Amino acid sequence: MIRFLSFSSGSCGNCYLLLHQVAEGRGAGILIDAGVGLRRMKKVLESVSLDFSCIQGVLVTHDHGDHIRHLGTLCKRLSVPVYATPVLHGALSRRHSLDSCRRNLSADAWNPVADGIEAQYFVVPHDATQTVGFAIRAEGRLFVLMTDLGHVTEEAMEWARQADTVVIESNFDVDMLIGGSYPHELKMRICQGSGHLSNDACCDAIRRFLHPGLRNLFLCHLSGNNNTPKRAYDQAAATLRDLGATSGTIHLRVLERGIPSPLLNL
Repeated sequence: MIRFLSFSSGSCGNCYLLLHQVAEGRGAGILIDAGVGLRRMKKVLESVSLDFSCIQGVLVTHDHGDHIRHLGTLCKRLSVPVYATPVLHGALSRRHSLDSCRRNLSADAWNPVADGIEAQYFVVPHDATQTVGFAIRAEGRLFVLMTDLGHVTEEAMEWARQADTVVIESNFDVDMLIGGSYPHELKMRICQGSGHLSNDACCDAIRRFLHPGLRNLFLCHLSGNNNTPKRAYDQAAATLRDLGATSGTIHLRVLERGIPSPLLNL
C-alpha cells in the first residue's frame, strides 16, 4: 500500500511524505522538500502512528527557502541522504552543510531513493537556481509532483499522462492577483511563465493530461493572498466534471497551507 502525507503546502513551508510498507509494521518513505521544522514534523507523524524511522531520504525540488528551510537540521539530526541534481546541490551547499548526506540524482534515469522507491526528475520553469518535478514509482504505481512552475512543460505533461497520482500547483486566481495589493513587478514575476501556475493554467493542464488511470489529483502550493482553497477546488472540480470524470473515479483534494493532510491511501 502506498500512502501520502502533506505536512504543509505553500509559501509558509512545503514538505510531503510518500510511504509504502516494505515489511510487517515497517514503512519506507521519502520526503519531498523540507520546509517544515522537525518538531512539527514529529508531531504530525505521531498523530498518524509514524515516526522518523520511516524516512529514508529527502528529494529536493529547488532552493527557495520555503522548500529547504529545515534541510540542514534534518540532515544533521536524521543523517538521511539528500537527493538533488548536481546543479541544485551546488546551490544548497551555499546555505546548508549537507556533508555525507549529499547524493546526486542522475538525469534521465530511475534513481533508487528508498527501499522499493525510485525517482526520476524533470526540469520545470521557475525563478530558482534550478527547479525540478519528480516522477516516483513504487509497487508498480507512478506518483508525479510538479510544484513552483510558471507553465507545464511537455515533459511534465507526459509524466502526468501516465500517473496514478498527480500533485500539481494551483497557486493563484488571476483576478485576485491582478486586483490585489502586490507591487506590479511581483505580480508580473508570479504570472509571466517562470513564476507560479494559476488556477486557470492548472485546469488547462488537467484537460491535457487527464487519462483513465488517474486516481488522485492533489492541488498544492496555494497562495495565501491570491487564492482560496474553495476557488482552486471548485475550478478543478468543474473541469473534471466537464471532462466526464466523477468524484467516484478521481479523488480531488487541496493540500492546504500550514495544515497537514490525513495520511492518504493512494
